[in-house]
Amino acid sequence: MLPFELVRLTDLENEVRIIVHSAMESGFWEAEIAVTSMFVKGGTLLVLSRPKLEAWGRALEELSQGRDIVWMEMNRGPTVAIQLDGDRDCPEVVVDDESISMVTVRIPIALEEGWIADHQARVRQFLEWA
Repeated sequence: MLPFELVRLTDLENEVRIIVHSAMESGFWEAEIAVTSMFVKGGTLLVLSRPKLEAWGRALEELSQGRDIVWMEMNRGPTVAIQLDGDRDCPEVVVDDESISMVTVRIPIALEEGWIADHQARVRQFLEWA
């Protein structure tokens, strides 16, 4: 099952992915946030836990209701925010790694119809496997 692509927000030019690479101690997984655009390419490691994965499921529900989200805001490590109505007439993903690299990246991504349901299925599948 691993590696597992938990998040894949992409269009023809920009992409934000979260890939779960390996299991750590019980209930924790090593993952990576990877950001790729024509302008910037980078990534950072993070540790996921069942509560963080469940919070991602709740964040997806908020997005399905038309509300912007910030995921992993209260934890050490990177945060991921999704603004449905960004400045460029499409959603924007903001990856903020303030606690480690002190870098913030804002990526506009013209997401396809059904992306929220796809991600709800991904997190459900991972939680069932875990």
